[in-house]
Amino acid sequence: MPSYPPLLPDPVLFAHRGARAHAPENTLEAFTLGLRLGATGLESDVWLTADGVAVLDHDGVVGGPFRKRPISQVDRADLPAHIPTLAELYDHVGTAFELSLDVKDPAAFEAVADVAASRGAEGRLWLCHPDVELLAGWRAARAGVRLVNSTRLAGMKDGPERRAAQLRDAGVDAVNLHHGEWSPGLVALFHRFGRCAFGWDAQHVRVVTALLQAGCDGVFSDHVDRLVDAVDALGAGGDG
Repeated sequence: MPSYPPLLPDPVLFAHRGARAHAPENTLEAFTLGLRLGATGLESDVWLTADGVAVLDHDGVVGGPFRKRPISQVDRADLPAHIPTLAELYDHVGTAFELSLDVKDPAAFEAVADVAASRGAEGRLWLCHPDVELLAGWRAARAGVRLVNSTRLAGMKDGPERRAAQLRDAGVDAVNLHHGEWSPGLVALFHRFGRCAFGWDAQHVRVVTALLQAGCDGVFSDHVDRLVDAVDALGAGGDG
């Protein structure tokens, strides 16, 4: 059991880019497999096409080495077939999971929120961005979605306690840090302000275990099997 209890009933096991260790990243195949392997959440990056469609891709550019184009300049119909829309993801796997989206193109925010709302999934949608002021504006526009400040400790110029208070005041639900920056004390600090603690790049069972024992509310990994193994070991009283 964790030494420090998380804020959420159960920590979310996020399959990073749809369990990219097990299938081609950011594809419907990878998202489906991630959930089948035991992930309770999916993670991806979201962009807006030229015709206003929210799509899931990491780099946000398409084309060959001599003619790359940003997704924002390409219509949905002209994108490679492997790039899914957010609507297609929900149509394919349903909504019974947490979804973390790194909003690489802020123009995609309204389209993303609209799609989630149309599926009744706003409350399980976590939208991530490093800019707290931008997140505060999103909170004012949409009360139902979850918001996440993706950052690093070095980016908290006034320190983590001030950042925790800032996130609380802005209505931002969580902070997402690299796994190496979390400690039980830091998790407890953000929990004191009612903010969830997420850890990313947790690629080994021992790292996942340490985050869960510290009380983190969500963990991101390419390896869904290792997420599940860590949770199983903790549940059985093991130390990972």
